[in-house]
Amino acid sequence: MYEVDRSQYPAKKADGTLDIDLESGKYLKLWQGPQHPGITGNMSVELTVCGDEVVEGKTHVGYLHRGFEKLMERRSFIQCFPIVCRICVPEPDFNEYCYAAAVEELAGIEVPEMADWIRTLILEMGRINSYLMYMGGQAGSFGMGVISQWTTYVRDLMLDRFEELTGARIYHMFILPGGVRDTLPDGFEQRMEETLQEIEKTMQEVYDAMFCNAIFKKRTIGLGYIDPSLLDTYGVTGPTARAAGVAKDVRKDQPYLVYPELEFEAVTGVDSDVFTRADVRRRDLLVSVDLIRQILAKMPRKGPVMAELPNVLHWKIPRGETYIRGECSRGEYGYYLVTDGSGYPRRVNVRGPSYTHAVALLERLIVNVNISDVAGLMVSLHTYPPEIER
Repeated sequence: MYEVDRSQYPAKKADGTLDIDLESGKYLKLWQGPQHPGITGNMSVELTVCGDEVVEGKTHVGYLHRGFEKLMERRSFIQCFPIVCRICVPEPDFNEYCYAAAVEELAGIEVPEMADWIRTLILEMGRINSYLMYMGGQAGSFGMGVISQWTTYVRDLMLDRFEELTGARIYHMFILPGGVRDTLPDGFEQRMEETLQEIEKTMQEVYDAMFCNAIFKKRTIGLGYIDPSLLDTYGVTGPTARAAGVAKDVRKDQPYLVYPELEFEAVTGVDSDVFTRADVRRRDLLVSVDLIRQILAKMPRKGPVMAELPNVLHWKIPRGETYIRGECSRGEYGYYLVTDGSGYPRRVNVRGPSYTHAVALLERLIVNVNISDVAGLMVSLHTYPPEIER
């Protein structure tokens, strides 16, 4: 764990900012992002450095689309359906599920059992995709670019399964209020099993080349330590919290869909550093592989996948409010939806892990970190800027 010595750093002013005199030559202002290989998407971090150590870091967003929550308040309920998946590009299906589940609760819609199984399947497929993207980024941030090529390859295989099931590779728009659009295509189970075996083989290679690598260990063990006492204060959830020994997992804490019928345990760690967070995600990815196998073995093979809905072009939902949550690859994801009896949402608020992880938490952890480790620390928090600019 890093011992933070702030004696060399300037004191804070009354307004909370640091008393930094850039003219003194002791400090230097640098920008990492928004167009930079060491940034997690369309955002940037304004770094103030003393030598090669970071004194202060401020996150900046606004380089991407934004305002989705207000946009949805000016669209009918069914028109919001293709909008929500843009809020998180690498893992769009969670937005589809949370929005659909919120609408269903307020409208009193009962989703067919078959649809719940397919929804759970899709969410676990998306979780694997998100973890594979993260794993390549985490390795790449420490100069291990070949691993990102391996994970991109197997992620592309999972995208093939998504295309086969939904007709699209990125924005699937398959989970909608009332259920899902279709059943599994013929032969899907066999092709999925082949993909899962390829993923398991690749993850073993990733483990050997990355997690057993002395350089990766030296650079990540002790980096970005998060004290467990800070988890609730900073709204830390998901693998970032579980790496600190706190088993926060909505799938277990407040089960939804068909998770109560599946056997799994929340993956945890104890050291709460970059290495532990990477290892927790690696193991959780393998848990998702097992969950997909359980789903395909247990799910019914026949039955409706869509509830009867009114004319969605003139759909009015009774007055009410609800909050729907779930466990995405980065932690708790939630939708707060308010309706007023009209054909439009009265208020929509999205709770994504990226806001707290990439802004408040990152700005605390980045102090005293070497410039060369900023990218690795940032990636370890696994954030997606579109969630911040919602």
